[in-house]
Amino acid sequence: MSQPHLPRPRIDLQTLPPLLATGDAGSFAQATLKVRDQRILQDLENAPNFAPAMQRGLAKLRAEILNGAIQTLREDAPDTNFWRQVSKPYIGRSWLNVPWYWAETYFYRRILEITRYFQIGAWRERDPFAPLKDAELQPDAAPARVASIMQSAAQDAALAERDVFAWFLHAALWGNRVDLSYNVERLHGRAAQLRDERENLLADDIAAVWEFFQTQRVRQLVYVADNAGTELALDLAAIDFLLMERTSARERPYVDSIVLHLKPQPFYVSDAMPQDALRTLDAFEKANDATRALAQRLRAHLQTKRLTLRTHWFYPTPLHYFEMPDDLWDLMRAADFVILKGDVNYRRAVGDAHWNPTMRFEYPTRYFPVPFVALRTLKSDALVGLRAEQVSALNQTDAAWRVNGKRGVAQANLQPGRRDL
Repeated sequence: MSQPHLPRPRIDLQTLPPLLATGDAGSFAQATLKVRDQRILQDLENAPNFAPAMQRGLAKLRAEILNGAIQTLREDAPDTNFWRQVSKPYIGRSWLNVPWYWAETYFYRRILEITRYFQIGAWRERDPFAPLKDAELQPDAAPARVASIMQSAAQDAALAERDVFAWFLHAALWGNRVDLSYNVERLHGRAAQLRDERENLLADDIAAVWEFFQTQRVRQLVYVADNAGTELALDLAAIDFLLMERTSARERPYVDSIVLHLKPQPFYVSDAMPQDALRTLDAFEKANDATRALAQRLRAHLQTKRLTLRTHWFYPTPLHYFEMPDDLWDLMRAADFVILKGDVNYRRAVGDAHWNPTMRFEYPTRYFPVPFVALRTLKSDALVGLRAEQVSALNQTDAAWRVNGKRGVAQANLQPGRRDL
Protein backbone atom coordinates (compact mmCIF):
# COMPACT_ATOMS: atom_id res chain seq x y z
CA MET A 1 0.00 0.00 0.00
CA SER A 2 1.19 3.51 -0.76
CA GLN A 3 1.84 6.06 1.97
CA PRO A 4 -0.53 9.01 2.55
CA HIS A 5 0.13 11.72 -0.04
CA LEU A 6 -1.65 14.21 -2.30
CA PRO A 7 -2.26 12.51 -5.66
CA ARG A 8 -2.74 14.41 -8.88
CA PRO A 9 -6.47 14.92 -9.61
CA ARG A 10 -7.95 12.85 -12.42
CA ILE A 11 -10.26 15.65 -13.54
CA ASP A 12 -9.79 19.34 -14.26
CA LEU A 13 -10.77 20.88 -10.92
CA GLN A 14 -11.94 23.97 -12.78
CA THR A 15 -14.92 21.92 -14.01
CA LEU A 16 -16.25 21.64 -10.43
CA PRO A 17 -18.78 24.15 -9.10
CA PRO A 18 -17.76 25.95 -5.89
CA LEU A 19 -17.26 23.52 -3.02
CA LEU A 20 -19.81 23.40 -0.23
CA ALA A 21 -18.36 25.45 2.61
CA THR A 22 -18.97 26.05 6.28
CA GLY A 23 -19.06 29.78 5.49
CA ASP A 24 -22.20 29.41 3.37
CA ALA A 25 -24.69 31.47 5.38
CA GLY A 26 -27.52 29.43 6.85
CA SER A 27 -26.15 26.23 5.32
CA PHE A 28 -26.44 22.70 6.60
CA ALA A 29 -22.63 22.61 6.60
CA GLN A 30 -22.45 25.53 9.00
CA ALA A 31 -25.19 24.14 11.22
CA THR A 32 -23.36 20.80 11.39
CA LEU A 33 -20.29 22.42 12.92
CA LYS A 34 -22.26 24.64 15.25
CA VAL A 35 -24.72 22.03 16.50
CA ARG A 36 -24.11 18.38 15.59
CA ASP A 37 -20.34 18.38 15.96
CA GLN A 38 -20.65 20.27 19.24
CA ARG A 39 -23.01 17.57 20.51
CA ILE A 40 -20.62 14.81 19.42
CA LEU A 41 -17.77 16.45 21.35
CA GLN A 42 -19.97 17.07 24.40
CA ASP A 43 -21.05 13.42 24.45
CA LEU A 44 -17.41 12.31 24.31
CA GLU A 45 -16.50 14.72 27.11
CA ASN A 46 -19.26 13.30 29.27
CA ALA A 47 -18.29 9.69 28.63
CA PRO A 48 -16.73 8.16 31.76
CA ASN A 49 -14.03 6.25 29.91
CA PHE A 50 -11.84 9.20 28.83
CA ALA A 51 -8.96 10.57 30.88
CA PRO A 52 -9.35 14.13 32.25
CA ALA A 53 -6.69 15.46 29.86
CA MET A 54 -8.68 14.08 26.93
CA GLN A 55 -11.90 15.63 28.22
CA ARG A 56 -10.14 18.98 28.45
CA GLY A 57 -8.83 18.55 24.91
CA LEU A 58 -12.31 17.83 23.61
CA ALA A 59 -13.69 20.91 25.38
CA LYS A 60 -10.89 23.01 23.89
CA LEU A 61 -11.75 21.75 20.40
CA ARG A 62 -15.40 22.70 20.97
CA ALA A 63 -14.38 26.25 21.80
CA GLU A 64 -11.93 26.40 18.89
CA ILE A 65 -14.64 25.48 16.40
CA LEU A 66 -17.02 28.19 17.56
CA ASN A 67 -14.62 31.03 18.31
CA GLY A 68 -11.01 30.11 17.57
CA ALA A 69 -8.59 29.48 14.75
CA ILE A 70 -7.93 26.05 13.25
CA GLN A 71 -4.87 24.43 14.84
CA THR A 72 -2.43 22.04 13.17
CA LEU A 73 -1.83 18.46 14.26
CA ARG A 74 0.96 18.28 16.81
CA GLU A 75 1.35 14.54 17.32
CA ASP A 76 3.81 12.21 15.65
CA ALA A 77 1.68 9.77 13.64
CA PRO A 78 1.91 7.98 10.29
CA ASP A 79 -0.39 10.46 8.57
CA THR A 80 0.71 13.71 10.25
CA ASN A 81 2.72 15.01 7.29
CA PHE A 82 -0.16 14.27 4.92
CA TRP A 83 -2.62 16.18 7.09
CA ARG A 84 -0.26 19.12 7.47
CA GLN A 85 0.10 19.30 3.72
CA VAL A 86 -3.58 18.95 2.85
CA SER A 87 -4.61 21.34 5.63
CA LYS A 88 -2.04 24.04 5.01
CA PRO A 89 -4.50 26.43 3.27
CA TYR A 90 -6.87 26.33 6.27
CA ILE A 91 -4.66 26.41 9.37
CA GLY A 92 -5.22 29.65 11.27
CA ARG A 93 -8.60 30.28 9.64
CA SER A 94 -12.02 30.00 11.23
CA TRP A 95 -13.70 26.62 11.20
CA LEU A 96 -16.74 28.51 9.91
CA ASN A 97 -15.07 29.53 6.65
CA VAL A 98 -13.53 26.43 5.02
CA PRO A 99 -14.61 23.63 2.65
CA TRP A 100 -17.12 21.46 4.46
CA TYR A 101 -15.81 18.03 3.58
CA TRP A 102 -12.28 18.97 4.62
CA ALA A 103 -13.63 20.43 7.89
CA GLU A 104 -15.59 17.28 8.72
CA THR A 105 -12.69 14.93 8.08
CA TYR A 106 -10.23 17.11 9.98
CA PHE A 107 -12.68 17.32 12.89
CA TYR A 108 -12.61 13.53 13.29
CA ARG A 109 -8.84 13.39 12.82
CA ARG A 110 -8.43 15.90 15.63
CA ILE A 111 -10.58 13.69 17.89
CA LEU A 112 -8.16 10.81 17.28
CA GLU A 113 -5.25 13.03 18.24
CA ILE A 114 -6.99 14.10 21.46
CA THR A 115 -7.87 10.50 22.39
CA ARG A 116 -4.30 9.32 21.59
CA TYR A 117 -5.43 6.74 19.07
CA PHE A 118 -2.02 6.55 17.37
CA GLN A 119 0.16 6.85 20.47
CA ILE A 120 1.79 4.04 22.41
CA GLY A 121 -0.08 3.34 25.62
CA ALA A 122 -3.42 2.24 26.98
CA TRP A 123 -5.43 4.28 24.46
CA ARG A 124 -3.65 3.10 21.32
CA GLU A 125 -6.10 1.98 18.61
CA ARG A 126 -9.08 2.24 20.95
CA ASP A 127 -12.15 3.31 19.01
CA PRO A 128 -13.60 6.33 20.88
CA PHE A 129 -17.03 5.53 19.40
CA ALA A 130 -17.07 1.79 20.19
CA PRO A 131 -19.77 1.98 22.91
CA LEU A 132 -22.20 3.58 20.44
CA LYS A 133 -21.48 0.90 17.85
CA ASP A 134 -21.94 -1.91 20.38
CA ALA A 135 -25.51 -0.83 21.12
CA GLU A 136 -26.40 -1.37 17.47
CA LEU A 137 -25.35 -5.03 17.65
CA GLN A 138 -27.73 -6.15 20.37
CA PRO A 139 -29.93 -9.07 19.21
CA ASP A 140 -33.06 -6.93 19.00
CA ALA A 141 -31.31 -4.23 16.93
CA ALA A 142 -29.32 -4.81 13.73
CA PRO A 143 -29.50 -8.65 13.76
CA ALA A 144 -33.28 -8.58 14.15
CA ARG A 145 -33.55 -6.11 11.26
CA VAL A 146 -31.46 -8.39 9.03
CA ALA A 147 -33.48 -11.47 9.95
CA SER A 148 -36.69 -9.63 9.06
CA ILE A 149 -35.33 -8.52 5.68
CA MET A 150 -34.15 -12.02 4.82
CA GLN A 151 -37.40 -13.62 5.97
CA SER A 152 -39.52 -11.19 3.94
CA ALA A 153 -37.50 -11.84 0.80
CA ALA A 154 -37.75 -15.61 1.27
CA GLN A 155 -41.49 -15.69 2.06
CA ASP A 156 -42.79 -13.33 -0.63
CA ALA A 157 -43.67 -15.75 -3.40
CA ALA A 158 -44.51 -12.85 -5.72
CA LEU A 159 -40.90 -11.71 -5.83
CA ALA A 160 -39.14 -12.61 -9.06
CA GLU A 161 -35.38 -13.07 -9.05
CA ARG A 162 -34.81 -9.48 -10.19
CA ASP A 163 -37.09 -8.30 -7.37
CA VAL A 164 -35.07 -10.17 -4.75
CA PHE A 165 -31.91 -8.62 -6.20
CA ALA A 166 -33.47 -5.16 -5.83
CA TRP A 167 -34.83 -6.05 -2.37
CA PHE A 168 -31.39 -6.60 -0.87
CA LEU A 169 -29.80 -3.56 -2.53
CA HIS A 170 -32.68 -1.32 -1.47
CA ALA A 171 -32.42 -2.67 2.08
CA ALA A 172 -28.71 -1.80 2.07
CA LEU A 173 -29.52 1.67 0.75
CA TRP A 174 -32.06 2.49 3.46
CA GLY A 175 -29.68 1.16 6.08
CA ASN A 176 -27.68 4.32 5.40
CA ARG A 177 -30.24 6.23 7.45
CA VAL A 178 -28.78 4.64 10.60
CA ASP A 179 -25.70 6.82 10.92
CA LEU A 180 -24.64 7.34 14.53
CA SER A 181 -23.33 10.84 13.82
CA TYR A 182 -26.69 11.78 12.25
CA ASN A 183 -29.25 9.04 12.89
CA VAL A 184 -32.11 10.28 10.74
CA GLU A 185 -34.08 7.07 11.25
CA ARG A 186 -34.69 8.12 14.84
CA LEU A 187 -36.31 11.31 13.52
CA HIS A 188 -38.31 9.92 10.62
CA GLY A 189 -38.72 6.25 11.48
CA ARG A 190 -38.89 3.74 8.66
CA ALA A 191 -41.60 2.20 6.57
CA ALA A 192 -43.03 -1.12 7.70
CA GLN A 193 -42.07 -2.64 4.33
CA LEU A 194 -39.30 -1.75 1.91
CA ARG A 195 -41.82 -1.32 -0.91
CA ASP A 196 -43.42 1.50 1.10
CA GLU A 197 -40.26 3.57 0.67
CA ARG A 198 -40.70 3.82 -3.12
CA GLU A 199 -41.95 7.39 -3.08
CA ASN A 200 -38.84 8.40 -1.13
CA LEU A 201 -36.48 6.91 -3.72
CA LEU A 202 -35.84 9.89 -5.99
CA ALA A 203 -33.68 8.02 -8.51
CA ASP A 204 -33.52 4.26 -8.88
CA ASP A 205 -31.09 2.62 -11.31
CA ILE A 206 -31.26 -0.82 -9.69
CA ALA A 207 -33.14 -2.24 -12.70
CA ALA A 208 -30.26 -1.13 -14.94
CA VAL A 209 -27.77 -2.66 -12.51
CA TRP A 210 -29.74 -5.92 -12.65
CA GLU A 211 -29.51 -5.92 -16.45
CA PHE A 212 -25.77 -5.28 -16.21
CA PHE A 213 -25.38 -8.32 -13.97
CA GLN A 214 -27.37 -10.39 -16.46
CA THR A 215 -25.17 -9.51 -19.41
CA GLN A 216 -21.75 -9.13 -17.78
CA ARG A 217 -19.65 -11.62 -15.84
CA VAL A 218 -18.87 -9.95 -12.52
CA ARG A 219 -15.85 -11.86 -11.32
CA GLN A 220 -14.87 -9.31 -8.69
CA LEU A 221 -17.00 -6.67 -7.01
CA VAL A 222 -15.67 -3.93 -4.74
CA TYR A 223 -18.16 -2.99 -2.02
CA VAL A 224 -17.20 0.25 -0.22
CA ALA A 225 -18.92 0.27 3.17
CA ASP A 226 -20.03 3.30 5.15
CA ASN A 227 -21.41 2.88 8.68
CA ALA A 228 -21.08 0.05 11.17
CA GLY A 229 -24.09 -1.27 13.05
CA THR A 230 -27.40 -1.63 11.22
CA GLU A 231 -26.06 -0.38 7.89
CA LEU A 232 -23.10 -2.76 7.83
CA ALA A 233 -25.34 -5.63 8.93
CA LEU A 234 -27.60 -4.99 5.92
CA ASP A 235 -24.53 -4.64 3.70
CA LEU A 236 -23.39 -8.08 4.81
CA ALA A 237 -26.82 -9.52 4.01
CA ALA A 238 -26.57 -8.04 0.49
CA ILE A 239 -23.04 -9.40 0.12
CA ASP A 240 -24.24 -12.85 1.17
CA PHE A 241 -27.01 -12.70 -1.43
CA LEU A 242 -24.63 -11.66 -4.21
CA LEU A 243 -22.22 -14.49 -3.36
CA MET A 244 -24.89 -17.13 -2.88
CA GLU A 245 -24.86 -20.10 -5.23
CA ARG A 246 -27.86 -19.86 -7.50
CA THR A 247 -30.40 -22.61 -8.00
CA SER A 248 -32.03 -23.94 -11.15
CA ALA A 249 -32.64 -20.60 -12.85
CA ARG A 250 -29.02 -19.50 -12.63
CA GLU A 251 -25.90 -21.60 -12.91
CA ARG A 252 -23.53 -19.28 -11.06
CA PRO A 253 -23.69 -16.63 -8.34
CA TYR A 254 -24.10 -12.99 -9.27
CA VAL A 255 -20.52 -12.33 -8.19
CA ASP A 256 -17.52 -14.65 -7.95
CA SER A 257 -15.77 -12.66 -5.22
CA ILE A 258 -16.26 -9.45 -3.24
CA VAL A 259 -13.67 -7.16 -1.69
CA LEU A 260 -15.27 -5.23 1.17
CA HIS A 261 -13.46 -1.90 1.63
CA LEU A 262 -13.53 -0.54 5.18
CA LYS A 263 -11.91 2.28 7.12
CA PRO A 264 -8.45 1.67 8.65
CA GLN A 265 -9.28 3.85 11.68
CA PRO A 266 -12.31 5.48 13.33
CA PHE A 267 -13.92 8.08 11.07
CA TYR A 268 -17.03 10.15 11.61
CA VAL A 269 -18.78 8.30 14.45
CA SER A 270 -19.90 4.95 13.13
CA ASP A 271 -17.82 4.31 10.01
CA ALA A 272 -17.02 0.63 9.65
CA MET A 273 -13.58 -0.90 10.20
CA PRO A 274 -12.60 -4.59 9.73
CA GLN A 275 -13.10 -5.29 13.43
CA ASP A 276 -16.65 -3.93 13.11
CA ALA A 277 -17.37 -6.43 10.34
CA LEU A 278 -16.08 -9.30 12.47
CA ARG A 279 -18.00 -8.09 15.53
CA THR A 280 -21.13 -8.00 13.39
CA LEU A 281 -20.60 -11.65 12.48
CA ASP A 282 -20.20 -12.41 16.19
CA ALA A 283 -23.48 -10.61 16.88
CA PHE A 284 -25.21 -12.55 14.09
CA GLU A 285 -24.11 -15.83 15.66
CA LYS A 286 -25.64 -14.89 19.02
CA ALA A 287 -28.92 -13.45 17.72
CA ASN A 288 -31.15 -15.94 15.90
CA ASP A 289 -31.11 -18.92 13.55
CA ALA A 290 -31.31 -16.87 10.34
CA THR A 291 -28.42 -14.56 11.21
CA ARG A 292 -26.41 -17.48 12.65
CA ALA A 293 -26.60 -19.25 9.28
CA LEU A 294 -25.72 -15.96 7.54
CA ALA A 295 -22.62 -15.57 9.72
CA GLN A 296 -21.53 -19.13 8.98
CA ARG A 297 -21.81 -18.55 5.23
CA LEU A 298 -19.88 -15.29 5.40
CA ARG A 299 -17.13 -16.82 7.54
CA ALA A 300 -16.85 -19.61 4.98
CA HIS A 301 -16.48 -16.99 2.25
CA LEU A 302 -13.73 -15.32 4.27
CA GLN A 303 -11.94 -18.66 4.54
CA THR A 304 -12.14 -19.34 0.79
CA LYS A 305 -11.29 -15.70 -0.10
CA ARG A 306 -14.54 -15.20 -1.94
CA LEU A 307 -14.98 -12.39 0.58
CA THR A 308 -11.98 -10.25 1.53
CA LEU A 309 -11.76 -7.34 3.96
CA ARG A 310 -9.49 -4.50 2.88
CA THR A 311 -8.57 -1.04 4.14
CA HIS A 312 -6.75 1.89 2.56
CA TRP A 313 -5.39 5.14 4.00
CA PHE A 314 -7.42 7.10 1.42
CA TYR A 315 -10.78 6.49 3.08
CA PRO A 316 -10.47 8.61 6.27
CA THR A 317 -9.13 11.64 4.36
CA PRO A 318 -10.60 14.74 2.68
CA LEU A 319 -9.67 13.42 -0.79
CA HIS A 320 -12.38 12.81 -3.37
CA TYR A 321 -12.55 9.76 -5.62
CA PHE A 322 -11.12 11.78 -8.50
CA GLU A 323 -8.06 12.13 -6.24
CA MET A 324 -7.58 8.40 -5.64
CA PRO A 325 -3.92 7.34 -5.34
CA ASP A 326 -2.66 5.03 -8.06
CA ASP A 327 -2.77 1.84 -5.97
CA LEU A 328 -6.42 2.35 -4.96
CA TRP A 329 -7.26 3.30 -8.55
CA ASP A 330 -5.71 0.04 -9.69
CA LEU A 331 -7.74 -1.93 -7.11
CA MET A 332 -10.92 -0.33 -8.39
CA ARG A 333 -9.98 -0.85 -12.02
CA ALA A 334 -9.30 -4.56 -11.39
CA ALA A 335 -12.94 -5.00 -10.34
CA ASP A 336 -15.84 -5.53 -12.72
CA PHE A 337 -18.27 -3.48 -10.63
CA VAL A 338 -18.24 -1.21 -7.57
CA ILE A 339 -20.93 -0.44 -5.00
CA LEU A 340 -20.41 2.83 -3.12
CA LYS A 341 -22.44 3.05 0.08
CA GLY A 342 -23.57 6.11 1.92
CA ASP A 343 -23.76 9.86 1.83
CA VAL A 344 -20.04 10.59 2.21
CA ASN A 345 -19.01 8.19 -0.54
CA TYR A 346 -21.56 9.89 -2.80
CA ARG A 347 -20.12 13.31 -1.94
CA ARG A 348 -16.63 12.05 -2.72
CA ALA A 349 -17.76 10.55 -6.01
CA VAL A 350 -19.43 13.64 -7.47
CA GLY A 351 -17.35 16.26 -5.66
CA ASP A 352 -18.77 17.94 -2.56
CA ALA A 353 -19.91 21.00 -4.49
CA HIS A 354 -22.84 23.23 -5.36
CA TRP A 355 -24.07 21.09 -8.24
CA ASN A 356 -27.26 21.81 -10.13
CA PRO A 357 -29.38 18.83 -8.99
CA THR A 358 -30.54 18.26 -12.59
CA MET A 359 -26.97 17.67 -13.81
CA ARG A 360 -26.66 14.14 -15.19
CA PHE A 361 -25.01 11.78 -12.68
CA GLU A 362 -22.70 10.49 -15.42
CA TYR A 363 -20.97 13.85 -15.86
CA PRO A 364 -19.38 14.40 -12.41
CA THR A 365 -18.54 10.66 -12.21
CA ARG A 366 -17.17 10.34 -15.77
CA TYR A 367 -13.66 9.71 -14.47
CA PHE A 368 -14.55 6.60 -12.43
CA PRO A 369 -12.55 3.58 -13.66
CA VAL A 370 -15.32 0.93 -13.75
CA PRO A 371 -19.13 0.70 -13.74
CA PHE A 372 -20.61 1.43 -10.32
CA VAL A 373 -23.74 2.29 -8.38
CA ALA A 374 -24.03 4.70 -5.44
CA LEU A 375 -26.59 3.80 -2.77
CA ARG A 376 -27.25 6.76 -0.52
CA THR A 377 -29.78 8.51 1.68
CA LEU A 378 -29.70 12.29 1.36
CA LYS A 379 -27.95 13.79 4.39
CA SER A 380 -26.08 16.65 2.69
CA ASP A 381 -26.56 19.10 -0.18
CA ALA A 382 -24.41 17.58 -2.93
CA LEU A 383 -26.81 15.98 -5.41
CA VAL A 384 -27.19 15.42 -9.15
CA GLY A 385 -29.32 13.30 -11.47
CA LEU A 386 -32.85 14.46 -10.64
CA ARG A 387 -35.62 15.83 -12.87
CA ALA A 388 -36.45 19.53 -12.70
CA GLU A 389 -40.07 18.83 -11.75
CA GLN A 390 -38.93 16.64 -8.84
CA VAL A 391 -36.69 19.38 -7.49
CA SER A 392 -39.44 21.99 -7.80
CA ALA A 393 -42.01 19.84 -6.02
CA LEU A 394 -39.63 18.91 -3.20
CA ASN A 395 -38.58 22.52 -2.69
CA GLN A 396 -42.23 23.41 -2.16
CA THR A 397 -43.12 20.55 0.19
CA ASP A 398 -39.98 20.01 2.30
CA ALA A 399 -37.35 22.70 2.71
CA ALA A 400 -34.87 20.21 4.23
CA TRP A 401 -35.36 17.41 1.69
CA ARG A 402 -31.70 17.40 0.63
CA VAL A 403 -30.34 16.87 4.13
CA ASN A 404 -32.93 15.25 6.41
CA GLY A 405 -32.30 11.66 5.28
CA LYS A 406 -35.90 10.89 4.38
CA ARG A 407 -35.10 10.40 0.69
CA GLY A 408 -32.57 8.26 -1.08
CA VAL A 409 -31.05 7.58 -4.50
CA ALA A 410 -29.61 4.56 -6.26
CA GLN A 411 -27.62 6.09 -9.12
CA ALA A 412 -25.42 4.15 -11.51
CA ASN A 413 -22.81 5.03 -14.09
CA LEU A 414 -22.52 1.89 -16.18
CA GLN A 415 -20.42 3.48 -18.92
CA PRO A 416 -17.73 5.54 -17.18
CA GLY A 417 -15.18 7.31 -19.31
CA ARG A 418 -17.63 8.50 -21.96
CA ARG A 419 -16.34 11.52 -23.87
CA ASP A 420 -19.71 12.77 -25.14
CA LEU A 421 -20.91 14.08 -21.76
